[in-house]
Amino acid sequence: MSFIPGQPVTAVVQRIEICKLRQGEHLILGFSIGGGIDQDPGQNPFSEDKSDKGIYVTRVTPGGPAEVAGLIMGDKVMQVNGWDMTMVTHDQARKRLTKKNEDIVRLLVTRKSLEQAVRHSMM
Repeated sequence: MSFIPGQPVTAVVQRIEICKLRQGEHLILGFSIGGGIDQDPGQNPFSEDKSDKGIYVTRVTPGGPAEVAGLIMGDKVMQVNGWDMTMVTHDQARKRLTKKNEDIVRLLVTRKSLEQAVRHSMM
């Protein structure tokens, strides 16, 4: 793997299908989100330039449905069941993810490439 300073960093696009876990009346996804157009992007630890108002995965429950499906902390949520998530508020994103009549959530996420993750850890 070679690192070229100043070169744009690539992200990997990943499709993830999460089967919600039913606990009584609740459907559990097993992850938390941060971000949104109504949030301060400077507080987002996953935003490279601190101006990205996207929706990011901030926590994944060990052994939960999201982890089993392959979601990882730092993934940026681009779509939920075909709905664009690039310009939504935090609450809109939360509502889209937790719809009661949907047992399966299909996500399109972008993930920092392995090369970028290694480069970031070396800084």
